Amino acid sequence: MSLIYLVAGEASGDILGARLMAALRARAPGLAFAGLGGERMAAEGLESLFPIEELALMGFLEVLPSLRRLARRLEETVQDIARRAPRLVVTIDSPGFTLRLAARVKALGIPVVHYVAPQVWAWRPGRVKEIARRVDRILALLPFEAPLFEQAGIPVSFVGHPILESEAARGAAARFPIEGRGLIVMPGSRRGEVRRLLPVFAETVRVLPADVAPVLALAGPVEPLVRAQAETFDRPLRFVRAPAEKADAMAAARAGLIKSGTSSLEAAVAGLPHVVAYRVHPISAALARRLIRVRFVSLVNLLCGREVVPERLQQDCTPAGLARALTPLLAGGAEAEAQRAGFREALARLAPPSGLPSEAAAEAVLAELGRRRV
Repeated sequence: MSLIYLVAGEASGDILGARLMAALRARAPGLAFAGLGGERMAAEGLESLFPIEELALMGFLEVLPSLRRLARRLEETVQDIARRAPRLVVTIDSPGFTLRLAARVKALGIPVVHYVAPQVWAWRPGRVKEIARRVDRILALLPFEAPLFEQAGIPVSFVGHPILESEAARGAAARFPIEGRGLIVMPGSRRGEVRRLLPVFAETVRVLPADVAPVLALAGPVEPLVRAQAETFDRPLRFVRAPAEKADAMAAARAGLIKSGTSSLEAAVAGLPHVVAYRVHPISAALARRLIRVRFVSLVNLLCGREVVPERLQQDCTPAGLARALTPLLAGGAEAEAQRAGFREALARLAPPSGLPSEAAAEAVLAELGRRRV
């Protein structure tokens, strides 16, 4: 029985890993899996080596207090891989951890496929040569990523963006009736994000008109933290956690207040007009400004080449600024429709050549496994 070792470091990677496992099992029922994952991969039968919430960190300074623990977990993972001797290791996003792991795994003579291309087009393009020494193949989500890595000699498979498989496209407003104008609030799945953003989001809701009805989306790793701060919204609040229920809520809502990241694409799939917000430590932000080479953080904006979705970052991420950006979206009309048109334009560019993204990813992994057998 061939063993594939999968490593996901946060909630979005857990979803990718679970879909990849299901697609691989459908094509090769004899495969076995081990590694690191969250609740979605656990539902597919993976027993995680340790809780992946320990790896879900973002920012430069924010990571520093956890470096010793991360180093210990890295060593623990390397030892588990060496003991199990899998045929292939699939690292999923979270490059701060997974690419360090990939370097150690390569030294063991085990091939590595990295799922979700590191964003060298956004910052630190010089990383490409180092990545080439660590991975054997990249599964890219975006169509423009392949040439950047192929020039460094890294084989790339464009597998499409997994957001196209999101439950968000199947929501029904009738299943989630909202009294008033619904506002989906999505503060993220990392503790640091929630601590920085949720107080700002709560104050934003407090300055919006009384008929705006907030619906707070919960992510497994931070659910207790979010629930504990719910009273700061100072008005009736509903929660959604299950993907299907969240999809229904997005279908019923007028607008979204959303942490920068995959959640914004999820809203685009649902056709939900929204504002993107983000904050990190000021020193982390100053370092990021020196390194980042792109105009936008939202993938919708990057794919369209213009600001379709308002971005309110760092000093612009204030209750007053967010409320001003949300007001025309909550009203409906031209600005909301302009966003929906931009969503359609962006999403059309994310489909793989054939099939679903998870199916394309599974085919690429199996092809790499087949090459290694030969």
